[in-house]
Amino acid sequence: MVITGGAGFLGSHLSRRFVRAGARVVCLDSLVTGSAANVRDLLGDPRFELVVADVTEPWSVPGPVDAVLHLASPASPRDYARLPLETLRAGSAGTWNALTLAREKGARFLLASTSEVYGEPSEHPQRESYFGNVNPVGPRSMYDEAKRFAEALTTSFSRVHGVRCGIVRLFNVYGPHMSLSDGRVVPAFIGQALSGLPLTVFGDGGQTRSLCYVDDAVEGMVASCVHDTGGRPVNIGSDEEVSVLDLAALILRLTAGEDDTGPSGGRPPGRTRDPDASHGLGDQVRHLPLPPEDPRRRRPDLTLARELLNWKPQTALRDGLARTIQWARDAR
Repeated sequence: MVITGGAGFLGSHLSRRFVRAGARVVCLDSLVTGSAANVRDLLGDPRFELVVADVTEPWSVPGPVDAVLHLASPASPRDYARLPLETLRAGSAGTWNALTLAREKGARFLLASTSEVYGEPSEHPQRESYFGNVNPVGPRSMYDEAKRFAEALTTSFSRVHGVRCGIVRLFNVYGPHMSLSDGRVVPAFIGQALSGLPLTVFGDGGQTRSLCYVDDAVEGMVASCVHDTGGRPVNIGSDEEVSVLDLAALILRLTAGEDDTGPSGGRPPGRTRDPDASHGLGDQVRHLPLPPEDPRRRRPDLTLARELLNWKPQTALRDGLARTIQWARDAR
């Protein structure tokens, strides 16, 4: 099994999951945004091999390969803004090279795509049939369009060359091994809270996200390797929607050691609280202008994941955040 980007946040969890299941994993990573530290516990295992290489350059893997999982790409806003051309190359040349390997080896191919292909959605929740609302020349276009092109390329390889392909659209995955400085909302809030700093909330904090714990996302990807989806993209994420202000309040309570009544303060999945109810956070948060084209709402329709993969998220937001906070404390 080959995992590109296997030393990144999500890739390292996926590598660990397959090695523990008895698979032999070749992890290909340039270490530009990934880190060997993420897979340090695997380096002495004979079933795991770390190959430091650029997925956009010619590369090959000797011997048989059952599956190629393509995750290589900068994924955080800070990284893809800093590396726009590298991000576009990972989605184009990198995807081409990974697909070519899958074709040569007769292997199954799985593309890790993203909810960003939906852009600022006019449909809510987002179904896989929704074409999205993406600005091709906007400030996030290098990532959005790289993934959209990667999906088109994957689909074309399947149609033209008969490669057995799957596409998963991941929604806001979080968990241990995220860099606390990569700019995404969960690690940013946790890093600030543990440092005693105000949490940076963009806009009024009423925008929502659907946050999926990394173990759940990994199981969704494993299921995508096992089940034939006919090449159809499948959403992988949580359908529990939470406002950014509610998330800030929850992380502040958890880092302070306070208990909570449920995954989102006791509200049922898919419901959010009026952001005005969180304004009592006072000087614990700092409001900044909302970045351009930052999506106001994001939540997946998981019907296909349930029907085709027999998958649904298992980890409540509070529990996943508590595990991530504990990992961050230990890492610090």
